[in-house]
Amino acid sequence: MARDDAPTAAELLSRQSRCARRITVLGSTGSIGVSTLDLVEFATARNDADLTIEALTANRNLALVVEQAKKFRPRFVALADESLGGELKSALAGEGIETGAGPSAIIEAAARDADWVMAAIVGAAGLMPTLRAAERGAAVALANKECLVCAGDVVSRAVRAAGGMLLPVDSEHNAIFQVYDFQRPNRISRLILTASGGPFRTWSKEQMAVATPAQAVAHPNWSMGAKISVDSATMMNKGLELIEAAHLFPTPHDRIEMLVHPQSVIHSMVEYVDGSVLAQLGTPDMRTPIASCLAWPDRIESPSAKLNFAEVATLTFEAPDPERFPAIRLAREAVAKGGAYPAMLNAANEVAVAEFLSDRLDFNGIPYVVEATLEAADRLNAPHSLGSLAEALEADAAARRLAEAAVAARAA
Repeated sequence: MARDDAPTAAELLSRQSRCARRITVLGSTGSIGVSTLDLVEFATARNDADLTIEALTANRNLALVVEQAKKFRPRFVALADESLGGELKSALAGEGIETGAGPSAIIEAAARDADWVMAAIVGAAGLMPTLRAAERGAAVALANKECLVCAGDVVSRAVRAAGGMLLPVDSEHNAIFQVYDFQRPNRISRLILTASGGPFRTWSKEQMAVATPAQAVAHPNWSMGAKISVDSATMMNKGLELIEAAHLFPTPHDRIEMLVHPQSVIHSMVEYVDGSVLAQLGTPDMRTPIASCLAWPDRIESPSAKLNFAEVATLTFEAPDPERFPAIRLAREAVAKGGAYPAMLNAANEVAVAEFLSDRLDFNGIPYVVEATLEAADRLNAPHSLGSLAEALEADAAARRLAEAAVAARAA
């Protein structure tokens, strides 16, 4: 329940006659963070919104975060890499900007007084700062799938208790958010998450067995970071999105389906009981869903290219192949078991993708490592419910150990 002594984040944003936000960007140097600041600059130049930056954080990209700080003038800048704290402080000396370094500084950034927080730190590292922003009642624009995958119940409880809200940034979840009737969820028969199919959509398992990291990150439609690009290539991103959607929307996970749509024009669909299917369409540019979240419940202009239907001409669809892309099956099994299993799925995938990108694991070894980890979790009687963030982090750590053993077994 929302706090009795304060309006909720949704109420505060909906009361504004003009889009006015004090913004924190967690992960400002990644692709989502860069796109967010690009949109802020665009909207501000057009006088379409009143946007100020409270805090920026990055992992260790010192040069870019300093450049961003000098342009956007945040009150606080933090790097996760504590060894770079001195260089960050020196680079921003005399700018009137507070600085910090290390994990505690990232948490401090999330705790600062911004009413809208972009949660774009990749992987499980984004869990604690996102939870901190949620606990103080901010509107959290969620670009980190892993937060809900690893600790969906914990994060959702924190949002409700503080009167905050989650605004989904992933293009698929944002598409559903825009056409989902939250007042009558019982009138929705299914959700359809679309997928581009990634760079290996037409490849055989034999071809994928010798795929290189460079080939895996060469996404045909989207410009994304290396890890999420590999997830697209394995289709694990759809599995993680399935789990995330089950937390974001009051629709049972067994009524969430996936459909390969190579053109990436329809970003997802909602089917209603009367047979109507509502879809959100747009060009494959993350600035569109970011703009939707930034201005919600209003709209602001975006520099994204507008959709030209005559140029698109044809939209095609196909069912995903569970034989070539077993990640989808693994994710369905994990969400059905619940508890620690989604967190362990995610952790194992993170380990496997990192090993693949470092040329220490073959591409088909990624789902192998994830499946071996989940099978080991069964043998160890992994819990089917999680009551706290600490328990989620324990599951994450345990899965990483199991995944590393599976990587070694694969290499043997």
